[in-house]
Amino acid sequence: MDIYVGNLSYKTTEEEIKELFEHHGEVSSIRIIKDKESETSKGFGFVEMSNETEADNAIAALTESEFQKRKIVVRKSNKPAGGNDNRPSRGGNRRGGNDRDSNKRSGGNYRGGNY
Repeated sequence: MDIYVGNLSYKTTEEEIKELFEHHGEVSSIRIIKDKESETSKGFGFVEMSNETEADNAIAALTESEFQKRKIVVRKSNKPAGGNDNRPSRGGNRRGGNDRDSNKRSGGNYRGGNY
């Protein structure tokens, strides 16, 4: 099970998170999400635990707990299985060009900015 861990200190290491979760079961992997340009932590990450019961116990025990003087957020990840953490968010350009071009083709009234 993939577990989201948020409100982490920007200095938290993957090893520290692993130690925290290993008290509740076997940890398969840890990923702290980092800014692409600066390589600094974004303050959240993911813990993978193969045993679902152990993962549920870890979530129950660690939700809203204090870790490194911060109240951390721990919950089942809502990213799709096998998903890509770096996929773009929904919205933005629609097929067939940018919003301005798409709107002109559909007869819409583009006024610039948000519409």
